[in-house]
Amino acid sequence: MAATWSLTIDCAHPADLAAFWALALGYAEKPAPAGFGSWEEWFSHHEVPRDEWDDGAYLSDPDGAGPALSFLKVPEPKLVKNRLHLDVHVGGGRETPWEVRWPRVAEAVERLTAAGATVVREERLRGRPDHVVMADPEGNEFCLV
Repeated sequence: MAATWSLTIDCAHPADLAAFWALALGYAEKPAPAGFGSWEEWFSHHEVPRDEWDDGAYLSDPDGAGPALSFLKVPEPKLVKNRLHLDVHVGGGRETPWEVRWPRVAEAVERLTAAGATVVREERLRGRPDHVVMADPEGNEFCLV
């Protein structure tokens, strides 16, 4: 049996970065734990100091298929290249014909650039664009395939 897993991203501004990734992945804010009407209610119940309430943000796949994402506030900035990155299959992945996939990738580049991402580089394969390496608003690299 495979293990259930989630991904945690260290960042300076959890709510802002979570909003970007919700747009990029089609995710939504993770609902408050069972028995609580909101995260604020959960924080109060567990006596989390109010000044720590914005130290994290949480997303989940609305369809329940993908892993949960957590964004945790850390004091230090990102300094070097990621050793782990996401490949976001906005075009359907490489099994999708290039003529269908590439316009989808190009549209996602425009949408995510407008949301604060930057293009790092466009990778080519066999003489035509294959995927785009991007960085989220805090500089974390990911690929659009």
